[in-house]
Amino acid sequence: MTDTGKDTTVVIVGGGVAGLALGNFLLQKGVGCIVLEKHSREYVEQRQRAGALDAGGVRVLNEWGVGEAVEGYSHGDSDSGMPLLIDGVKRQWKMGDDDEDDVDGAFCPQQVLVRNLIRVFLRDGGDLRFEAQDISLHDIDTEQPLVRYRDANGSTRTVTCDFVAGADGYRGVSRTAIPEDVLTCSTHEFGYAWLTVMTEAPADPLAVLAVHSRGFAAQITRGPNASRLYLQCPLTDTVEQWPDERVWNELEARFGDPVDPKGPITSKQVVPLRGVVFSPMSYGRLYLLGDAAHLISPMSAQGMSLALHDADVLARGIIQHVEKNDSYLLAGYSDACLNHTWERQASAVSMTQAMHDSGDPNYEGEFRKQIARKNLETMLEPLAAPHPAS
Repeated sequence: MTDTGKDTTVVIVGGGVAGLALGNFLLQKGVGCIVLEKHSREYVEQRQRAGALDAGGVRVLNEWGVGEAVEGYSHGDSDSGMPLLIDGVKRQWKMGDDDEDDVDGAFCPQQVLVRNLIRVFLRDGGDLRFEAQDISLHDIDTEQPLVRYRDANGSTRTVTCDFVAGADGYRGVSRTAIPEDVLTCSTHEFGYAWLTVMTEAPADPLAVLAVHSRGFAAQITRGPNASRLYLQCPLTDTVEQWPDERVWNELEARFGDPVDPKGPITSKQVVPLRGVVFSPMSYGRLYLLGDAAHLISPMSAQGMSLALHDADVLARGIIQHVEKNDSYLLAGYSDACLNHTWERQASAVSMTQAMHDSGDPNYEGEFRKQIARKNLETMLEPLAAPHPAS
């Protein structure tokens, strides 16, 4: 590599899926990078987040030689492995017939993927700095951006680089470095929320979804001894309105069957469903990726796969610039990722509305419920015809 006189080629702000994936991809090609993460390693590795990768996400990891990060978590076609209950009747998703290869998606808890990406990055010699506080970005519109932070010992550190990758999430500092008159934000509010509940009870099968006149519900694995429950609820609901007994009773009502085993509930949160896209995803030498650039409805289970797509596109652009002094891919990074993001957002809105509007008509009315039911039916195998009476 050419010595540019800077501390590193890329400073990556944020040690989540997007930042760690980018770091691993660059490391595989010998491009220097430093990952700054404000939390401790223990916190990052144990933080519970939603987790599923589509085949495209798994394929990206394999192509960069870090597929080991999801080894043991591939479970075949994600739809066929995720039963859907409609008013208590089990339905099957239509099997896709347009797969280009045999790569499967994976039910990989996000903290497991993060833990594995950390392990691979450090094993291969990566520079990952935890507990980096008060991170600030400077001179990002010049050829020599720099990043300042306070390290775990309280000392102020400055890192010079060629590029900054902002992967520090929706509430991170990276996006705020882009001038307000440059950045636009497009938002869609769905009009309802999820009560999300962490419980020390395994999910078997790994994921179950339900559409019911009382609202959407789901139970999704978060590892061998934990799962997260989801219950559609009004935006005005509070955690206090959902004592543990009500949570389990409501899940059973929407599933149409007893839920067993039940376990201790460790946390609850009311989360409004929304989609958010920031544009552009780059400014000067700063490139946004993952949740720093977009939020997608959790119904789509596309958050991690979107993050990996951004990391893949950005890594290719940086590597082409470093190896060939060619900035063509970097110049097209924002447009390429935004195009992909809007495609995923369109799919997410369609799926979210089909699954939620087709249940409780109190949110969108009976007309929208019937439309949503018809749209949902196009995604499912038809019900078997009843046998005629003898």
